[in-house]
Amino acid sequence: MSLFPHKHLTFTVEKQDGQTKARAGRIHTAHSEIETPVFMPVGTAGTVKALTQEMLEQLDARIILGNTYHLFLRPGHETIRQLGGLHQFISWPRSILTDSGGFQVFSLGDLRKIREEGVEFRSHLDGSKQFLSPEVSMQVQHALGSDIVMCFDECTPFPATEKQAKDSLEMTSRWAKRSRIEFDRLKDSPLSTGKSPSLFGINQGSVYPELRRQSLEQLVEIGFEGYAIGGLSVGEEKSQMYDITELIAPQLPVEKPRYLMGVGTPEDLIECVARGVDMFDCVMPTRNARNGQVFTSRGKLNIRNAKFIADQRPLDEDCECAVCRRYSRAYIRHLWNCGEILASTLCSIHNLAFYLDSMRSIRQSIVLGEFSSFRSNYLNKYRSSSSEE
Repeated sequence: MSLFPHKHLTFTVEKQDGQTKARAGRIHTAHSEIETPVFMPVGTAGTVKALTQEMLEQLDARIILGNTYHLFLRPGHETIRQLGGLHQFISWPRSILTDSGGFQVFSLGDLRKIREEGVEFRSHLDGSKQFLSPEVSMQVQHALGSDIVMCFDECTPFPATEKQAKDSLEMTSRWAKRSRIEFDRLKDSPLSTGKSPSLFGINQGSVYPELRRQSLEQLVEIGFEGYAIGGLSVGEEKSQMYDITELIAPQLPVEKPRYLMGVGTPEDLIECVARGVDMFDCVMPTRNARNGQVFTSRGKLNIRNAKFIADQRPLDEDCECAVCRRYSRAYIRHLWNCGEILASTLCSIHNLAFYLDSMRSIRQSIVLGEFSSFRSNYLNKYRSSSSEE
C-alpha cells in the first residue's frame, strides 16, 4: 500500500498562532506529505541547480518546483509524457509544483505579443515562434504530471498604473476561468499514474488594495484547491509587499493552502508566515550560493572574501547541515578561488539547508505557541550580527 494514497491534494490546519496570522498545517499529495509553512526549492529545468535529487532528499525537501516554460521548450512536454511524466523523468519521488509559464513569457518583453487568446512569443533558445494560452499551459502541466498546477496568469508589470493593473487582473481572471475549465476537462483523462493534480489560482492587482480584493473575490468564485499571491517581489518597496500580503493572505479561504510566489529572503519568509502564508519559493538560496553568498543565522556572508582565507569555522556555527559539519570557510573559499564546481554545490546545499531548517523551526514554534518570541529572536540575531566580521 502506498505511503501517500491521496489522489488529490488535502490540506489541514493543525495550529493557529494566537497573536499573529501564522499557522502550521499539513499538505498531502499523491507523492508526499508536506508540513507547512514550507519553502520549495526551485528546479527550473528539472534540476535544482548544482544539486542531485539524492542531496535534496538528504535535506528532506518534500516538494520542488518545475518550470513549465522551460520544459515546454526543452525537451518538450510530449517527450516527458512519453518518458512517464516529470517525476519519473527526473527521478524525483516527492511532490512537484509547476508554474504556468506566465512569468517567463511576460519577461520576454519585445519577444512576445499578448492577446485575449494567449501569448505568442519567440523562444529565447532558437527564436522559433511559440504560443501559450490557459488551455495550452494546462495541457503541458498535465503532461508533466505535476502534483500542483498553477493557472496561466498575466504577470502585471511594475510599476503599473491602476488602469494597467486593473486590465491585467481582469485578463488574469478570465484566463483563470479558462484554466479551470481546461484543467477539469483534462482530469477526467488522467495520466497512467491515475493520480490527479490540484489547481491553484493566482491573485494579481499590483500594489492596489482594491484591485487585489477584486481579484481575490473573482478567484474564490471560480474555486481552486489552493491560492497564490503573485506579482510581488518584482520591484515594489518591501513595505508594499508586506502590506499586500497582510491584506490578502488572511482573506483567502482558511481551509486552502496559501502560496506567496517568488519570495524571498529569510526575513521575508518569517514576516510573511506571520501574515498567514503557508508556501514559498525563491531562487535566492541557490542563485546566491552560485555567486558565493551564504545565508547564516547571523546574516549573510560572501565566502569569496579574502578575510576567510584561514578561517577554520564552518559557514554557520549554528548549522548542522552536512557542509557545516565537515568543511571550513577557508576550504570553501579556496574552492571558489580555484574555480571548482564543488564550491557552488557546497554553498547551495548549505543555503537550502538553512532555508528548510528555518521553516521547520518556524513551524515548531507555531505548534508550541512560541512563534512571536521565536520571530523576534530569529530576526534580532539575523539582523544584529554580521558574519562578514
